[in-house]
Amino acid sequence: MADLEQTFEDGVLTLTMNRPDARNAMSGPMMEDMKKAVYKAADDPEVRCLVLTGAGGAFCAGGDVKGFASDAGSNEGGGGEGPSLETRVQGLRQGMELSKQLHVMPKPTLAIIPGACAGAGLSLALACDMRFCLDTAKITTAFSKIGASGDYGGSYFLPQLVGAAKARELYFTADIITGQEAYDMGMMTKVASADTFEEESKAYARYLASLPTVAIGYMKKNLNAAQNATLSDVFDLEAMHMMRTFMTEDHKRAAVAFVKKEAPEFKGR
Repeated sequence: MADLEQTFEDGVLTLTMNRPDARNAMSGPMMEDMKKAVYKAADDPEVRCLVLTGAGGAFCAGGDVKGFASDAGSNEGGGGEGPSLETRVQGLRQGMELSKQLHVMPKPTLAIIPGACAGAGLSLALACDMRFCLDTAKITTAFSKIGASGDYGGSYFLPQLVGAAKARELYFTADIITGQEAYDMGMMTKVASADTFEEESKAYARYLASLPTVAIGYMKKNLNAAQNATLSDVFDLEAMHMMRTFMTEDHKRAAVAFVKKEAPEFKGR
């Protein structure tokens, strides 16, 4: 059974982390397959929304702590030389490009969180454009519990959602909060109870897939740039991207539909 399952329906590519016995903790094969799938989806015009979720009632528990403990034990015993610090940093840094791609790819990305979401798993969810969460899911940054500082971009994304002070608290204490609490503080986009969660989250993914993906891609460029750019720089981007979207088939068809008071149907062209 693969550590990552892929399904495609109604323009939605769903990547399901599939290690339920380990609460979908990250494995090498899982992350390699996920990275390949995300990069491929970014360039596939048939994919109009990418969903990241987990099997077995969990989203992702983050890194494999059992593996960390095994590595620490072998190093403590003075056994052979492991990879150099530079090699380990480079490997992690390359893996973390996955979060960047989820953040910048020119179509909506949605984390559907059915349960436990921790550590780097939370970072991946935060890298997505939207997060649909079960109201009772357990959410935590987790890193301080194992004496680690955090990776996969969480320290970049979390302050933008909940503010700098709250992000520091959540990172330092690694307190466990519910999906509802995470929603109330702005970390989650949508929240639902167990009886409607599956139906509502899938419907939301289909809704995102129905949007004008070319325009969404340019919106993401504008919004991402606005986090660090000057107002003049953002004006320049908005002007260029607005004129570009005016040239799309989606815009032209939607403008006609608007005048006719009809619902537009977007094709991503």
